[in-house]
Amino acid sequence: MSAFLPLDPLGIDELLGPEDLAIRDTVRDWAADRVLPHIAGWYESGELPGIRELAWELGSIGALGMSLEGYGCAGASAVQYGLACLELEAADSGIRSLVSVQGSLAMYAIWKYGSEEQKQRWLPGMAAGELIGCFGLTEPDVGSDPAAMRTHAKRDGGDWVLSGRKMWITNGSVAAVAVVWAQTDEGIRGFAVPTDTPGFSAPEIKHKWSLRASVTSELVMDEVRLPADAVLPGVTGLKGPLGCLSHARYGIVWGSMGAARASFEAALDYAKTREQFGKPIGGFQLTQAKLADMALELHKGILLAHHLGRRMDAGTLRPEQISFGKLNNVREAIEICRTARTILGANGISLEYPVMRHATNLESVLTYEGTVEMHQLVLGKALTGLDAFR
Repeated sequence: MSAFLPLDPLGIDELLGPEDLAIRDTVRDWAADRVLPHIAGWYESGELPGIRELAWELGSIGALGMSLEGYGCAGASAVQYGLACLELEAADSGIRSLVSVQGSLAMYAIWKYGSEEQKQRWLPGMAAGELIGCFGLTEPDVGSDPAAMRTHAKRDGGDWVLSGRKMWITNGSVAAVAVVWAQTDEGIRGFAVPTDTPGFSAPEIKHKWSLRASVTSELVMDEVRLPADAVLPGVTGLKGPLGCLSHARYGIVWGSMGAARASFEAALDYAKTREQFGKPIGGFQLTQAKLADMALELHKGILLAHHLGRRMDAGTLRPEQISFGKLNNVREAIEICRTARTILGANGISLEYPVMRHATNLESVLTYEGTVEMHQLVLGKALTGLDAFR
């Protein structure tokens, strides 16, 4: 009988093959070397210095667009991509967001819906981390109802003229290409917009109390003139951006468990070394109950992510199942962080420990790419057959 491992109590690692473990360990080692020694300072200062170098390094280990085939992408499995997301978010949600937006939103949109010319132009450089991309869907007055977006594009001779604003856009201020969704006379269309096009600007959003080690921007399009071949030809309508969001939400199912794992491990280590009333606090029943409950939800969440990953690899994963995973895992990750903070006591609010940083980051993860309420309604409709969205 194998030993009980406190950090892998269900033996989940036994479900992974040698290549899965190698990819996980590569990403974990990179994050330990390049992110963890600096992340508290980056978070405190509210910036992500050297983002272009970090992107290049992530490209060099195959982490950008890693589940896509061709064009310099790694062609990894969904489970392998999920493991990478978990390790990146165990370092910081902002780093995982950089990778998710690059690969699962911007690159995926071009890979899935773009022309061959668009793929050849953008994807190899993005996979290598030489070019950064962003994804413009959310607007200042339009979040959960993207069909009501006001950004619009109109034909003008052989060109398109694009105008509007997008909000809360990760990577926006450093992107070379923005995938922007807009209303047209033909329906909602996506555009691959070079960010050096006249009329395009991306002012960075400051004063955030969450995802502080991440570049977050507004996109402003003021009569941006684009050639006819800037439009993504492979899709019309909301199924385009929603398909991209499903791919990115899947990464969040895994990533959120990374933040939860880091907080749990910090609390477990602290409980074994912090003494009160003459013994480590981990020896008291209430603390052990907290640790047991945290471990239950953490490893149930990882098992759920693993199950969804196998379904994605088999081509059987449904959008409702992704909603199931995001709703459960982000919600439980936040609770794990909050419980971990109580074990650390006053030290739980210090940046010397990762717990409060992960907790505040998860408040953003909870609402982006689908709020709690939207995922509840997705599942409610699937369960009842009745549409409560309108």
